[in-house]
Amino acid sequence: MSVEIILLIIILLFSITLHEYAHGLMAYKLGDNTPKISGRLTINPIKHIDILGTIIMPILLIIVTNGVFAFGYAKPVPINPYNFKNPRKDIMWVGLAGPASNFLIALILSIILRMGLLEGVIKEALQYGVVINLILFIFNLIPIPPLDGSRIVSAFLSYKNAYRYLKLETAGFIIIILLLVNGMFEWFLKPALRVLLNIMGLNDIII
Repeated sequence: MSVEIILLIIILLFSITLHEYAHGLMAYKLGDNTPKISGRLTINPIKHIDILGTIIMPILLIIVTNGVFAFGYAKPVPINPYNFKNPRKDIMWVGLAGPASNFLIALILSIILRMGLLEGVIKEALQYGVVINLILFIFNLIPIPPLDGSRIVSAFLSYKNAYRYLKLETAGFIIIILLLVNGMFEWFLKPALRVLLNIMGLNDIII
């Protein structure tokens, strides 16, 4: 396994760990103690690992795409919306916290890169970090259950419609897989990623 692939795996693991931690932290701040009780209010990757989503799928995607595309997910942090003062609004903020954490990581890394002080493997690792976190940011905002974007959209629906919408998780997961298999990275994720990279002043990153 090449150094580049190892870097991709490490950065992806770190990124999705912080993603789930952000969900848990936001829920905790909004009054739900469930993430803390379940031991998920931590940045320890071991606590968030899902065998399929955190290990098998990322490695297969990285190998199959020759390092072009890396994606994965961790075990969702358990929350209890009944502990929120305003469940619909607060679930939206919990859903937004994950992608927001990835965008923040990408922004911080982009600032470091633009300083022009790094070269070699370290610079390459930070570039991977920016790309991976922007992909996680964009992908998770897609409004297909169970992605975080669906939690945001549900906050603007009636209780009845929101319930029906979020119950589509099984079908939504199948739709997501089909979209990935049919080239969603090329026709949607890649163009959106390029726009964000340009905004961050990182036009030299090749994707």
